[in-house]
Amino acid sequence: MTRIVAGTVGGRTLQVPPRGTRPTSERVREAIFSRLEHLGVVDDARVLDLYAGSGALGLEAASRGAADVTLVDSARVAADVARRNVAALGLSNVHVVAQPAEAFVAGVAAATAQRSAAGDAAGAPVPGRAGHGPFHLVLVDPPYDVTAEALERVLAHLAVPGVLDPAAVVVVERSTRTPEPTWPAGWELVAHKDYGETAVFFVGPELPDDA
Repeated sequence: MTRIVAGTVGGRTLQVPPRGTRPTSERVREAIFSRLEHLGVVDDARVLDLYAGSGALGLEAASRGAADVTLVDSARVAADVARRNVAALGLSNVHVVAQPAEAFVAGVAAATAQRSAAGDAAGAPVPGRAGHGPFHLVLVDPPYDVTAEALERVLAHLAVPGVLDPAAVVVVERSTRTPEPTWPAGWELVAHKDYGETAVFFVGPELPDDA
């Protein structure tokens, strides 16, 4: 059973896809969000949850005060489960996109670069459009069989100027059996902790000194 840990819908249970996903455990989610709340990046944040599965991470953010959350997963079964979870929890600020993570962030990066080239503020949100930056928090929890190269491409798209808020935090989960991901130039690894077979990395272009 998967539940929301805390916040406005804390304790509510979530449906999970029947197979092919690896939900983040409640223990790991609690640890992740304890640090994120210490950093002050959850409340009123624009959040992107990539490889979302049931949406547990993004829904946890919404429950804890995020302003806008976009859940992205390539599997339509997972996306349908996430939509049912959103509806059951009554979270109108959460949106679900059935699309591969790399394609989604590539589209966001291209649109951001186009606005910047046209003279629009790269960091300005797109009015009325969910799933566009700048994002304050990005949660990246790919299946363990996603290659290091594929993950590196996703992170490179996130690093395009204007996709992230200057003080954004990116949380990446990987298997402890795989090497640490290669981070985009200018990003800083602030914290890394292992929970069983799950390695959690907190990175970003600029993070507070007391992280």
